[in-house]
Amino acid sequence: MEIEKRLEILEIKLPPCPEPAAVYVPAVLSEPFIFVAGQTPKNGKKLLYKGKIGRDLSVEDGYEAAKICTLRAISAIKYYIGDLDRIEGIVKLTGYVNCCEDFEKHSLVINGASELLEKIFGEKGKHARVAVGTNSLPGNAAVEIELMAKIKKSL
Repeated sequence: MEIEKRLEILEIKLPPCPEPAAVYVPAVLSEPFIFVAGQTPKNGKKLLYKGKIGRDLSVEDGYEAAKICTLRAISAIKYYIGDLDRIEGIVKLTGYVNCCEDFEKHSLVINGASELLEKIFGEKGKHARVAVGTNSLPGNAAVEIELMAKIKKSL
């Protein structure tokens, strides 16, 4: 329970596994990988960060939104695999930033997700990444994060 202890030390509480907002599942386990559907910055069903980064919200707001999305993604992983210590590594993170057409700081927003993954999982949290801007996201969410992780085979 190394990761659970780390979460406790970092004073991070995972939210419940996110419920799908449409016709999909929160994650798909295809060992040795788990693919997590895109997560927006919600508390339950309430969207916490809405609008365009660079117009309605700051880069710092986007950074915080990315952290919330990531915690929801980790929660989905935990729900499907049971023990977060089964994660061998975060393989890839894709971050979508709802932003103005002239916005250029996508990477600074998505750093919220990347830095949190490294805090929680250490070396196993280092990953390949895409940070892209988009003209809209579901519900006018500021950020959406999807993850892919490699896991240890179940016993």
